Amino acid sequence: MTDSNVIVIPSKACLNLFTTIRDQTTPPAQFQFAADRLMTILAEETIAELATTPVTVHTPVAAFDGVAVSTDSMCAVSIIRAGDSLLECVRRLLPGVSTGKILIQRDEETALPKMFYSKLPPDVASKKVILCDPMLATGGSAIMAIESLESFGVEPKNIIFSNVVACPEGLKAMADRYPDVKVVTACIDEGLNEKKFIVPGLGDYGDRFFNTV
Repeated sequence: MTDSNVIVIPSKACLNLFTTIRDQTTPPAQFQFAADRLMTILAEETIAELATTPVTVHTPVAAFDGVAVSTDSMCAVSIIRAGDSLLECVRRLLPGVSTGKILIQRDEETALPKMFYSKLPPDVASKKVILCDPMLATGGSAIMAIESLESFGVEPKNIIFSNVVACPEGLKAMADRYPDVKVVTACIDEGLNEKKFIVPGLGDYGDRFFNTV
């Protein structure tokens, strides 16, 4: 994975939103609202990294050369459960996009991932895939999800991993295993603590977003 394959979105609005969602005293409703705004920015930037088709449109006064994105060539896949929150942002921006689900859970004692379930569109191998998961910690879950996509014929170069918070350890693990996968993130944190949690992080994203703390 080269530096060009790791993109940190350049939005100044993210700092304010991160301040809200990192604060442990932020109530669930406010966390959900701020996280949804942040993930919408992230989803827009991720979509912008996909292949586009040049088009010419006409304004009321002149022609304009722009680009178009077709949902027919894309698939959005979430790593359940936290990834579902980001998946819904992508689906709002790309109505009608085909979707898939992968369930991977991390053993809190060993920090190792375990695959439980995957459901993907039958033609996923022919699509560009946005893989959604808010946190990239050890990289184990993301790598296992990409392995699942590979087993369905998806080429790593056609996968964009979209996440809210990454850390150097997770990015290195991804780069070592899948250098062709592009990562679009809103922030790169300091690293992992002894329990393999991101520091400073924001706690368990899924629990806070879905109010199951």
